[in-house]
Amino acid sequence: MGEQAVTGPGPTTAGMSADGGTAPGTVPGAGMSADGPPAATTAVPGAGMQADAESGTAGGGTAVAGAPQSRTTDIVAGPGGVMTDEVGVVTGDLTLRSEYVDGRVRLTVQYKDADEWYALTGGSAALADPAGLDAVHTIAVALLNRPEG
Repeated sequence: MGEQAVTGPGPTTAGMSADGGTAPGTVPGAGMSADGPPAATTAVPGAGMQADAESGTAGGGTAVAGAPQSRTTDIVAGPGGVMTDEVGVVTGDLTLRSEYVDGRVRLTVQYKDADEWYALTGGSAALADPAGLDAVHTIAVALLNRPEG
């Protein structure tokens, strides 16, 4: 089998360079720079970062071990509902809350827009790292949210 000649445009830089400069023929600011000066940042509270509204975080949004944190999501209980310690089965439109306090995660639900929270039966466990709260909450939502029935 013989070699084939490849024709077409030569290598391009796509506006990127490793030393922070722009490559010839590129649009300034359109590419990326690995060694250029760091971009100026300004803290804007409430700019869409979930950590802005969460408790239990240090200055930069880092989780603090033992500090209370929580996540909430509206769900629809599937057939048979969700079992709680206080009132038994709850059904319909609910809000699920995952809380991290003192090295434990606790799952609670309430009827959407109600005041009372109920502990999910079996919904409490040790959680060594508060950073795991997001994963626990995501899994709980995936298991309990059944809007199609």
